[in-house]
Amino acid sequence: MRVLVVEDQPDLANSVARVLRREGMAVDVAYDGGAALERATVVEYDVVVLDRDLPVVHGDQVCRALIDQGATTRILMLTASGTIAERVEGLGLGADDYLPKPFAYAELVARIRAVGRRVRPATPPVLVHGDLRLDPAQRTATRAGSRLPLSPKEFAVLEYLLSCDSRVVSAEELLDRVWDEAADPFTTTVKATVNRLRSKLGDPPLIETVPRAGYRI
Repeated sequence: MRVLVVEDQPDLANSVARVLRREGMAVDVAYDGGAALERATVVEYDVVVLDRDLPVVHGDQVCRALIDQGATTRILMLTASGTIAERVEGLGLGADDYLPKPFAYAELVARIRAVGRRVRPATPPVLVHGDLRLDPAQRTATRAGSRLPLSPKEFAVLEYLLSCDSRVVSAEELLDRVWDEAADPFTTTVKATVNRLRSKLGDPPLIETVPRAGYRI
């Protein structure tokens, strides 16, 4: 899952990003509304975690702009005010969910996963293919009942391939959806990660390479 964290307090923004990356998400960070809109025109994020009180461009305007663009991005709005009126107003702007500060990181992660499941199209909370079972919330993957020792990136690649329901996914798409903006577009890291994942999944093989196209389950 590709996530943009928009928060003008650098310590909080970076702390949230670290937590989400530990959960296997690809995370970019913006510290003001203008930078957020610039990134959102280049990358189609699954979820934007959007602070409401932002400098340069207010969070409300960022939310409206994303909605007006017709993006499939889901918006989780954050605010220091937790009143019912504030929550109603935030949801009325088009946000998919609303979380007042201070918040528990466990709840933030759960809410991001919940709104993220509704993206292009909705995906089930647990992904199953034959004897393979992947639970993103519990961070577990098993095959034939045996736990798979996957790294965060291996887990994220497998989760994305399963969510695509046998569609062929290019290496470029995997790099865009699983890695963040710091990833080198010319790297062979996708191929190397898929190869390690294949080895851990065992036999019979589950990931097919489609020549000059990509990979699919």
